Amino acid sequence: MSTDRKLRVAATADVHYGKQSKGKLHEVFDAISGDADVLLICGDLTDYGLPEEAELLAADIRAHVRIPVLAVLGNHDLESGQSEAVSKVMEDAGVRMLNGEAAVIGGVGFAGVCGFGGGFGRQMLNAWGEPLIKSFVQEALDQALRLEQALTQLTTDRRVVLLHYAPIRATVEGESPEIFPFLGSTRLEEPINRFRVDAVFHGHAHNGAAEGATAAQIPVFNVSLPLMQRRSEGGLPLRLFEI
Repeated sequence: MSTDRKLRVAATADVHYGKQSKGKLHEVFDAISGDADVLLICGDLTDYGLPEEAELLAADIRAHVRIPVLAVLGNHDLESGQSEAVSKVMEDAGVRMLNGEAAVIGGVGFAGVCGFGGGFGRQMLNAWGEPLIKSFVQEALDQALRLEQALTQLTTDRRVVLLHYAPIRATVEGESPEIFPFLGSTRLEEPINRFRVDAVFHGHAHNGAAEGATAAQIPVFNVSLPLMQRRSEGGLPLRLFEI
């Protein structure tokens, strides 16, 4: 693939494959393989984080996806404590799982982490008080550092970030404000702005807004499958983006 032409990116998230999900997205996967050059899955690949759930998604990807696939884990994929097994199932199907790593496809660099919560702006949770609060904040900091390390690996002019959790408040608007702190963290925004990323894709906020931008005007897209299905009007429930 030439590295000087635009790359067609398709992105989704929150596909939530369960034990009865065989074939759930095979029509979408068939169609997108002709419309895009790479598919991004931004977390919640499975419903309960079970390898047998991942096997069903992996089978659909093997049978119906004919383009490279990159993915990150989501909170559902961590539910059963078998995230490594889930990742291995996906990798065995040819999916490149990103957890602080980077990949280059068609001259575009991709960096990915799951991310974490903590809230946004002045309401962001700080490491103060109980040890459990400090541990919660530390996880958000660690995820942001892992994203920074992934971006450092990239020498490409064009860069894209995959997350599960949101890096900005704008794309979780529509959810109940009470749960905003559990949908993302401003801490993820800092490396995105500093490395002048071209686009960010995330999921997790099923009832959030589809688009927003960081303080540096970098576009952020919420590609949660339930949200994309409501917006698709009979078309493909994915975000298509050229970079």
